[in-house]
Amino acid sequence: MKYKKLDISRIKTYSLSSRKSKVDEGAAARPFVPGSSFRDFMDSLPKILAADSLRAVARSVAEARRGGRTVILGMGAHVIKVGLSPVIIDLMEKGVINALAMNGACVVHDFEMAYQGRTSEDVDAEIGDGTFGMAEETGNLINRAIVKGVGEGLGLGASVGKIIAGGEGNPHSFKYPQKSLLAAAYRLKVPATVHVAIGTDIIHMHPSCDGAATGEASLRDFRTFCSVVSTLEGGVYINLGSSVLLPEVFLKAVTLARNLGSPLKDITTVNMDFIQSYRPNTNVVRRPTMKGGKGYSLTGHHEIMFPLLAAAVLEELGN
Repeated sequence: MKYKKLDISRIKTYSLSSRKSKVDEGAAARPFVPGSSFRDFMDSLPKILAADSLRAVARSVAEARRGGRTVILGMGAHVIKVGLSPVIIDLMEKGVINALAMNGACVVHDFEMAYQGRTSEDVDAEIGDGTFGMAEETGNLINRAIVKGVGEGLGLGASVGKIIAGGEGNPHSFKYPQKSLLAAAYRLKVPATVHVAIGTDIIHMHPSCDGAATGEASLRDFRTFCSVVSTLEGGVYINLGSSVLLPEVFLKAVTLARNLGSPLKDITTVNMDFIQSYRPNTNVVRRPTMKGGKGYSLTGHHEIMFPLLAAAVLEELGN
């Protein structure tokens, strides 16, 4: 085939000043001045993309707090392992976070941090000889707490939170109960729900695990979570570091709440993780906000991004 040579001299152009541009010089970052305030730092960030999203999420959380609306933190266990429990407890105590939702691994690490101030075993070193997950206190005490709590009408989160907080009749000594999210939630009467997939957590390997009690406790927590989600109008749901389980649970809770009459047309949802993946962005950010509201994705390490968000929220509230 033969092709005709294009006549480049006939190209049509236009004035740059007439073109709409997505970025202007006013959106650029400003160099940070040492000794300035945190607000100065936030204001120095570029007014574009994730920096703008971070500010928008902080404003949404602060507005929800001022308006007495619900802010839920859904989280994976890595959040505890990177040392964020004190930051989350502070937000709970200040009334910023009204509810917690966790996967089952959160209970393990929350318990161990409260019990001895250390957690996160070396799986690579222990999987070979079958000792991985076999800590006696972790398996026995958590499973016993669940069985006891179910008999008292509690869900899984409250069952474990109660023994860590030193509830009546608790014979066990926890060295660092002030580090426990579940204990803080129990003390503050903040719903802390735990959503278990049987077989995913080390306590399920122990003979003390009661499947009926674990399932009943987690089902109670799911229904509690649905009740909390039904109040999310004008509020914020943050998914922090859970890539599968909690996004699935949240989507079902949104569906159930709407089925029972909660419109949830004005909600803010946020996915915070160091890798953006399908389920959080679909089931947290996009699908729940299709009827109204706004979804955000913030990418970065939990131990950096969440303290940044927490500080930005408190700065908004302080102003």
